[in-house]
Amino acid sequence: MVSNETKGAQVVPLGQPVVGGSNERPVGHGTAGLEDVEYDHGGRLAAVRAGELGSVHSWELVTAVDGPGTRLTVFLAGCLLRCLYCHNPDTLEIRRGKSVTSKELLRRVKRYRGVMRATGGGLTLSGGEPMVQPAYVRTLLRGAKAMGVHTAIDTSGFLGASCTDEMLDDVDLVLLDVKSGLPETYKRVTGQELAPTLAFGRRLAARGTEEVWVRFVLVPDLTDAVENVEAVAQYVASLGSVVTRVEVLPFHQMGRDKWAELGMTYELDGVRSPEPELLDRVRGQFRAHGLTTY
Repeated sequence: MVSNETKGAQVVPLGQPVVGGSNERPVGHGTAGLEDVEYDHGGRLAAVRAGELGSVHSWELVTAVDGPGTRLTVFLAGCLLRCLYCHNPDTLEIRRGKSVTSKELLRRVKRYRGVMRATGGGLTLSGGEPMVQPAYVRTLLRGAKAMGVHTAIDTSGFLGASCTDEMLDDVDLVLLDVKSGLPETYKRVTGQELAPTLAFGRRLAARGTEEVWVRFVLVPDLTDAVENVEAVAQYVASLGSVVTRVEVLPFHQMGRDKWAELGMTYELDGVRSPEPELLDRVRGQFRAHGLTTY
């Protein structure tokens, strides 16, 4: 997830609104209305393994942000990446989320099914990184598809090997966060290796059954090098027609204070959002490869 880490938009806990940034969100809904379920240790483990229980950071009802139409976007807790520009570091650890049953979340999907159908929207599973909780994701996707709801996952692809073909059969759209095209830059940005993301994207292309939107966060003096952007663009173009759009998301400082609140070192203090000229150059590099870019 840009969860994951961030995608250029801030997760809103406990109903606080987000203003500004690359993707403005309406008032968020946090975890309001979601029951925090208590289990004994053995019961919790069994429920997690069965995909009946997961850790949820927050949820929002949003329009035209995490896929088409009006969507219920659920931010799951937990991520193995440590992106320097993460705007939601409070999603990185599963323990910071609320324990919510899959039945409860699917009841909420059913509640909003009418508006989803009317707007061409659906359910988006984001994070954090949703594939940290694959059994829970599997259950939510299957349940949503059984209701005829459009589904999307927002993922870095780093844990793509945990996303089975059976799960992908229940996915209509993959929001794939490609954080860098050069392995050394990816390591600097995330603390992890680039190869799993590339492999997951190629797997999606080979299947040809899921639509893919690629997201790239543009950070001045970190991800903006011409050769890094070009490497991302060449890779995305190689995936072919499954990629229907590229979103270049400008870095902003909306999540800076969260790092201090969590006692974490924030390395990008003072980094500015990219100037319009830089955004135009980077988007132009993607468009030069025939990619529909925003």
